[in-house]
Amino acid sequence: MINEQYKYSELTSKIIGCCMRVHQELGNGFQEVIYQRALEIEMKSVGLDFAREFEMHIYYREQYIGTRRVDFLVEDIISVELKAVSKLEDDHLAQAINYLEAYNLEVGLLINFGSPSLVFKRVGNKKFKPVRSI
Repeated sequence: MINEQYKYSELTSKIIGCCMRVHQELGNGFQEVIYQRALEIEMKSVGLDFAREFEMHIYYREQYIGTRRVDFLVEDIISVELKAVSKLEDDHLAQAINYLEAYNLEVGLLINFGSPSLVFKRVGNKKFKPVRSI
């Protein structure tokens, strides 16, 4: 599953592996929060550093307009958005991309536990701006 042409491939593969174990154990049909709780346990067991329900401020033209929460922020660089729906729709993908842009993250994962087989999509932020260190 590791593909060196993708940035953070080793880390995203580890996250997807955790999701696969959760889906194998629970199957589909539960609410999203159940998968969140199970994934939290699974990611802790493999030593991933993460924040669950990570809240960030959203700005428009440099003015604060509210907050949003991504399901998981892993290692401070990968957003993970979970769904438990029968089929992913375009608005789910748009939401995952919006989180990347709002948090200025380069890579994220959109995971769906709601179908008979786990579905995952790697998403990228075309507007990513590397932060310069001084």
